[in-house]
Amino acid sequence: MENKKRLIPIIAVIAIGIALGGLILTLDKTAQPTSTGSETDAGAEAADVEDSADKRGSSKGDTDSRYRAGPKGGKLFTTDELGLEVTIFEKGVPPRFRLYLYENGKPLPPSAAKVTVTLSRLGAPAQVYKFKPEVDYLVGDQIVEEPHSFDAAIAAEWKGKTFHWKYSQVEARVEMPDEMLKSIGVEILTAGPAIIKQTLKLPGEIIFNEHAIVQVVPRLPGIVTSVERHHGQQVKKGDVLAVIESQALAELRSQYRVARKRLALARTTYEREKRLWEEKISAKQDYLMAQTLWNEAEIALDLASVKLAALGVQPESDSYGSTLARYEIRAPISGLVIEKSIALGQTLKEDSNIFTIADVSTVWTAITVYPRDVAAVKVGQKAIVKATASDIKGQGAVTFITALVGGQTRNATARIELENKDGKWRPGMFVNAELVTEEIQVPVAVSITAIQTFNEWTVVFGRYGQYFEARLLELGRSDGNMVEVLEGFRAGEQYAGGNSFAIKAELGKSGATHDH
Repeated sequence: MENKKRLIPIIAVIAIGIALGGLILTLDKTAQPTSTGSETDAGAEAADVEDSADKRGSSKGDTDSRYRAGPKGGKLFTTDELGLEVTIFEKGVPPRFRLYLYENGKPLPPSAAKVTVTLSRLGAPAQVYKFKPEVDYLVGDQIVEEPHSFDAAIAAEWKGKTFHWKYSQVEARVEMPDEMLKSIGVEILTAGPAIIKQTLKLPGEIIFNEHAIVQVVPRLPGIVTSVERHHGQQVKKGDVLAVIESQALAELRSQYRVARKRLALARTTYEREKRLWEEKISAKQDYLMAQTLWNEAEIALDLASVKLAALGVQPESDSYGSTLARYEIRAPISGLVIEKSIALGQTLKEDSNIFTIADVSTVWTAITVYPRDVAAVKVGQKAIVKATASDIKGQGAVTFITALVGGQTRNATARIELENKDGKWRPGMFVNAELVTEEIQVPVAVSITAIQTFNEWTVVFGRYGQYFEARLLELGRSDGNMVEVLEGFRAGEQYAGGNSFAIKAELGKSGATHDH
């Protein structure tokens, strides 16, 4: 009896131990993670990438963002018995999704499940990819555009259940707040419609405007007593260029003086005879004779005055002082003295070319037009003229094209008129002219300064909130300032214009790589 009492505590301890052991085994089975059958639990745990909610994908609609490396080198998502591996295949072909299906780690035929993938990108509407079976995988129905930077949502229907996964990947993206943009001088522009001006570049030279060149002649023979202006000097209209003494001018001035005195005498005589006739003291014939002499004196004075005015001499001027022969040769226009053929003491003829003055407020550009380009050049065509040896440039239009091509070169010459009030264009300068041959309205264009090369792509860096992200472009026509965008960017999107290379440099620092 005493022995039985001693056994009771021992049996109780054993029973409690068995119960605790069974409870521990039950808890271990409940906490055991699901295995795909092809990877170890430890490997799966190391490869899992979990979202903040730590949800598992299931047929109830929960979304899982955990994946591990798959046997095809892609992202492998698993839920219950179903596994789905996501890859982007782009070797020798445009990039497309290729999906591989697994059941408990073993490959499934691609027709076993129906899958859709929805991609969301910065600044773009969501893009839905559908799939069709091909060999041992599902292939997407659209190209996965570069860069591969997006949020992906996956939905798979298998055995009457729907499974959901998601993942994100970032490529060619950098965060740059407004303060940083200001500090590095990045200019933000907006893509939109533009006029692309197709141009033809031709060589040329600045020449004088032939319509504004004046040959100065004395108009009177004489001896040069003074030369006031010289080659290369600027003159204003009316400035004295030279002074001569002309015997012919002295005679004309003498005739004018005589005519003026004769007119005064004839007028006095006329007024006296008129008064005497009205008082019936003298005969009417005397009065009429005095009137005729007065009229003739007026005509003689007018003739002498006209002769002086034709020479540019003011009849009543006293500028000649006591020397009736003094003749001042004045500038007929404002401009530049480009030729001078006069010297002190020289005897001049009335038709001698003594000065050449050019008004350089406008100049011409003589453009060489090659035979192949003759048909493309037209009067009225807009042009931008740039100096070859400096940064001087201006705008003008074609005003004339030679009717005949040169006998030896077979080239034609086109003339472009340029404003030159500030005197920046000097005859003899070599230039290049860009003629606008066509103006084309395009729906989307970006500044040529925004174009960069990144990862061997031609891109602009689109602005989306605080982020810049590369956008691959298919470009069209360009005029050197704007370039047409055929694919890759939409009107209204913002992008980095001036100093866009700074964005490229920041991407290089951040180690942005191409994700396959």
